[in-house]
Amino acid sequence: MKAVQILGDQSCPKIVTNHSLSTPTPENDDILVQVYAAGITGDEVLWPEVYNTPSRIPGHDISGVISAFGPLYNGPLKIGRNVYAFLDADRGQGQAQYAICSPNEVAPKPASISHAEAAALPIPVLTAWEAMVEHGRIQTDMRVLVTGASGAVGIVFVQLVKHLVGAHVIALASAKHHLALTELGASQVVDYNTPGWERQISDVDVVFDTVGGNVLSKTWETVKENGVIVTVGDPPPAWAFGRGTAVESMGKPGVRYLHFIVSANAERLRKASEMIDGGRIKTLAVKPFPFSDAEKAWLHARQRNRGHKIVIEFEDESHDVSERKL
Repeated sequence: MKAVQILGDQSCPKIVTNHSLSTPTPENDDILVQVYAAGITGDEVLWPEVYNTPSRIPGHDISGVISAFGPLYNGPLKIGRNVYAFLDADRGQGQAQYAICSPNEVAPKPASISHAEAAALPIPVLTAWEAMVEHGRIQTDMRVLVTGASGAVGIVFVQLVKHLVGAHVIALASAKHHLALTELGASQVVDYNTPGWERQISDVDVVFDTVGGNVLSKTWETVKENGVIVTVGDPPPAWAFGRGTAVESMGKPGVRYLHFIVSANAERLRKASEMIDGGRIKTLAVKPFPFSDAEKAWLHARQRNRGHKIVIEFEDESHDVSERKL
C-alpha cells in the first residue's frame, strides 16, 4: 500500500512517500479502514510518538470506508460504511491507504460533507468537546475565553459551546476573523494584536487556550480567582504532565490549570456527525493535496495562519469493500 512516512528525527524530519508497504491485518476487534483522505497536523513532526512507530507513518485524522473487521468485532458498523476516525495519540499511522482502528475511534462520517472535509474534523471536534465537558466543565452561566479562536479547534469549540451549553464565549483572534466568529456563535471578540488585550477581559470562569506560550501566560490576568485554565498549547508548558507548578499560580492559587492530550471517543464523533448533517456545526475550510504531493502538503500544513486545514487524498483505483472477517 501507499503511505506517507516521517524519516529522520525531531531535529531534522523528512517527509517521504512509500508505495510498497504491507497492508495491515485487523486483529481481535480491530477495524480496517480504507483511507480516502487523511488530515495533517503540522506539529506532529515534533511529537515523539511517530518516531517510536516502526512504520514511521504519521496521521491521526482519517476518513474512508470500512474494509474489514477483526474476528472479535461485534459492533454496529458494517463493511462498506463511510466513516471518519481519530487514531489515538500514541499510535496514529493514518496517512496510508489502509489504517487499523479500534472501535472507540471510528464513527459514521457526516453524509453531507466530503471525505476531505471529514478528515479535517476528528482532532478539532474531540479536543474542543473534551475541553468543554471534561476539563472546563462549562455551564450556561459561565464566561469562557478561547484563545486561537480562528484556528480549527477554536472554530469548533465556539460552535459546540453555543449549541450544547449556551455560555458566554469570548473569542480571541485577529480582527479579520471577528465577523466569522460572531456568526459562529461568539458572544464577544477581542483582537490579540491589541496591546494589553488581557486587561480588556475579566471575570472569566474558564480559559481554553489553544496557543500556549505568552498568550497562555496572559490569560491568567483574565481568569477568576477560582477559575479554570485548560490548554492544549504545543509545545506544552513547562508545568504540563506534573512536571512543576505554573509561576502565575503564585498570584492566583485558587485557579485550577491543566494541559491535556485529546482522547478517542467514537460517541462524540457520532454526535458531531449528526450535528453537522443537521446544519448545527459548520465544517472547516480544507485544502486537499493528492498523495503524490504529500511533501508539499506537509510544507503547507506547517505554516501558521493558513485559514484552512491541509488534507492528503489517496487516489482510489479499486474500492475493495466486499464483506470479510479476518
